[in-house]
Amino acid sequence: MANMLIVHGGAPTAVINASLYGAVKEAKKHGCIDKIYAAIGGSGAVIRQQFLDMKTVDEQRLELLPFTPASAIGTSRDHLEPEDYQAIARVIEKNDIKYVFFNGGNGSMDACGKVYSACRELGVDVQVVGIPKTIDNDIAVTDHAPGFGSAARYIAATVSEVSQDVRALPIHVSVVEAMGRNAGWIAAASALARSGNGDGPDLIYLPERPFIEEEFLADVKALVEKKGGVVVVASEGLTGPDGKPIVEPIFQVGRATYYGDVSAHLANLVIKKLGVKARSEKPGICGRASIAFQSSVDREEAILAGAEAVKAAVEGETGVMIGFERLPGAEYAVRPIRIPIQQVMLTERTMPDEFINRRGNDVTEAFVEWCRPLIGEPLRTFVTFKNDL
Repeated sequence: MANMLIVHGGAPTAVINASLYGAVKEAKKHGCIDKIYAAIGGSGAVIRQQFLDMKTVDEQRLELLPFTPASAIGTSRDHLEPEDYQAIARVIEKNDIKYVFFNGGNGSMDACGKVYSACRELGVDVQVVGIPKTIDNDIAVTDHAPGFGSAARYIAATVSEVSQDVRALPIHVSVVEAMGRNAGWIAAASALARSGNGDGPDLIYLPERPFIEEEFLADVKALVEKKGGVVVVASEGLTGPDGKPIVEPIFQVGRATYYGDVSAHLANLVIKKLGVKARSEKPGICGRASIAFQSSVDREEAILAGAEAVKAAVEGETGVMIGFERLPGAEYAVRPIRIPIQQVMLTERTMPDEFINRRGNDVTEAFVEWCRPLIGEPLRTFVTFKNDL
């Protein structure tokens, strides 16, 4: 018998604990696994050997995991140097750990690959498997990643409610800012808020297309004249034709970027240049790990990803990440696949051209059809009598 270790990395989500749950439940089925260690506090906790054996946790508490927001074991954005990966490999060997799982986004998959390489270099016999997690949906190769479906549901539901507000009192432009540095998947998902009753979002701006201020103002002006109230969704990572952020980042070190307030900037443009009332809304991390808007599909797939990672490791797979392949057919279905970790390490997946309209201020129906199954149950249906006259 040998031990296993699971590590959470990067920003939390609404379903990262569901993947932890899936991994723990699956590990308990295998007699070759003794202790089920969880690193309490992310990758740095591995070096400090801050481990909790999940087998000692009461079953009733474990059952709360799929419905608990963020990370129950803690996560981190620890910057690891080459010597740190060597240290992690030695800790793995010292604690008789045979199976290692990194549950996180691009940075965590990079760490997963580097731990895998460090163990090979030192001759440490271990199976290393990645479990994808990101609200941004920017992990390569896999159809989508656990965490995105819930974030998509949150932004769609929130924009749906904002749109009802603006339709009821159509006197201003509401600009909602969505998370997503270089990939516009979350902002794009706001399109699912549309009911066909003329509600918003009216405009969606993604970082995959250069933001052109003149076109934005022209679009807003035309919509204000037509509707009175307008709902705009903008990604936090918008850049101009010169490739520079439209609002200078407040702080930036390496991959860590703290963006300026894009929604406030756009609202101010509308006020100053069009003379129209405007408001900015920035849900921010409210939607990152919201259990209230957790997608049931996202939750079940996160559990599946955790379980499949353990299965892969026990079967002798190493240096891979669990991903999803969408199956053809009218009904939504996926199957788990095993992707070589080198194919996903720090490779950012952005919105493809076929999901973005030609003018760059909206998404296509192809994207809506692709995204709709991921948010789970249909959003609430609202009624309006403003179109009855």
